[in-house]
Amino acid sequence: MSHSDAHLKEILTRTKVIAVVGVSMNPVRPSYYVARYLSLKGFKVIPVNPGHAGKVLFGQSVRGSLADCPADVDMVDIFRRPEHVQPIVEEALEVFPALRTVWMQIGVVNHEAAALAEARGVDLVMDRCPKIEYQRLFGELRMGGFNTGIISSKL
Repeated sequence: MSHSDAHLKEILTRTKVIAVVGVSMNPVRPSYYVARYLSLKGFKVIPVNPGHAGKVLFGQSVRGSLADCPADVDMVDIFRRPEHVQPIVEEALEVFPALRTVWMQIGVVNHEAAALAEARGVDLVMDRCPKIEYQRLFGELRMGGFNTGIISSKL
């Protein structure tokens, strides 16, 4: 599945509220730092993880399911194994009238779930990371992937 840079940039520009499914409370986990990054970029990030429901992350209460999220979610970012994705996409399509995008993280590929989203006219991004794409498309990555402007071997 190929996505043009213009299309990815359009998705990231129009998106306001992201439900992150499978977010971890552990700051070294990719789901944590991706969700944190997106919240720092001005997106309203709704963390979704039934194991942490009721806790607070990035100023938002962790929800146990997508059905517990506000209805204005327009993107669902999925950090779950591919075999668990289809029920998540089905629930998202059912509970979010304003849903515009389903985004499956790097390594998350489920063509059946993708077809469900696309059949409803929802944009589908698979096997990509919105943090990486945001940094790449909005000029935050420099040489070596760091935004320091300086390359050095010193610690």
